[in-house]
Amino acid sequence: MQADEDILSLLEERGAQLAREAQRAVILQPGALGDCILTLPLARVMKKTLSLGGVDIIGHTEYTGILPGRSCVNSVRSIDSTQLHRLFAESGTFDLEDRDPLISTFDDYAWIVTFMGEPDGDFEQNLIFTANCSHSAEVITLSLKPPRAGRQHIAEYYVRQFVDQSDLTVDSPHIRSEDILISVTAADRNHGLELLDQAGIDVSRKLIVLHPGSGGRRKCWHLENFIGIAKSLRSSEVEVLFLLGPTEMERFGAADMARVGAAAKLAADLSLTDVLGLLGCADAFVGNDSGVTHLAAGTGLHTLAVFGPTDPALYRPIGPALTVFRDSRNRFAREPCLELQRSVVESLTGLIEKPPTP
Repeated sequence: MQADEDILSLLEERGAQLAREAQRAVILQPGALGDCILTLPLARVMKKTLSLGGVDIIGHTEYTGILPGRSCVNSVRSIDSTQLHRLFAESGTFDLEDRDPLISTFDDYAWIVTFMGEPDGDFEQNLIFTANCSHSAEVITLSLKPPRAGRQHIAEYYVRQFVDQSDLTVDSPHIRSEDILISVTAADRNHGLELLDQAGIDVSRKLIVLHPGSGGRRKCWHLENFIGIAKSLRSSEVEVLFLLGPTEMERFGAADMARVGAAAKLAADLSLTDVLGLLGCADAFVGNDSGVTHLAAGTGLHTLAVFGPTDPALYRPIGPALTVFRDSRNRFAREPCLELQRSVVESLTGLIEKPPTP
């Protein structure tokens, strides 16, 4: 009799485990590339702690499209295809129709975490109503920005909010700085080699990628600093490649572009998949507090991140080979700093020197 009860208990436990693994979660993340990457530790914690079968993201696919197959995120959906704007209506005026596409957007999810709206606000209330039209789901609203007096890293802040609001009986996991958040595939590297060949880069040499851009001008270290680093690194053993996005192409004038081109080769206006391929072939990366810097660090690439007005204690990238430099002077974006240039070059020296011949 006892044996039968033990078998029944094991079957029930296994059934409960399978039921949990069949559950999925979705994160509504409207932010840019850096915000999406800093959300990955939260997705990983949710997946592990809740034994979920998958975690998806609804966001801007130009930033999230690289995540499935390379991270803990299983699939992504465009925020522009989901009619989420309707959820901002006053809750008293919000309504759904039969077979409403908003209902089908959430009918696969047992957990819905949103960075859109406010706790107890119209968006959250309408989202709860929409989800519960098809099934019972947990809806949690998180703040995208930390409190003014907060000193906790933003990724840990996201996890802490989730743990507190979900009433989980677990400690808030510590975000490990050595975690690799995004895996670069063999196909990515092969694509990167093709792009480097097109750019005239000798792939037998060490490759240092410099990205002088960021979404905010105040976070952009003066361009002359990157040009100075490029000139210092040039040798018969090293290739330096400037990576310029659409923002930099708009900001930089003809004189700036001429100075960049004279200092090193450049690759401009690439897709995020292209950028990932290039990073997969690089030996080191230097950038500002930007989404691409978070991407570089998240892949495990040796990343030197230069911070100015933003606090690296809160916003530093996550990765096992990260070095952070801080220049909090008001002139960070307006004037070059030779001292910090030298510090960056010195940190790269060990990476670009060939090991001694045995």
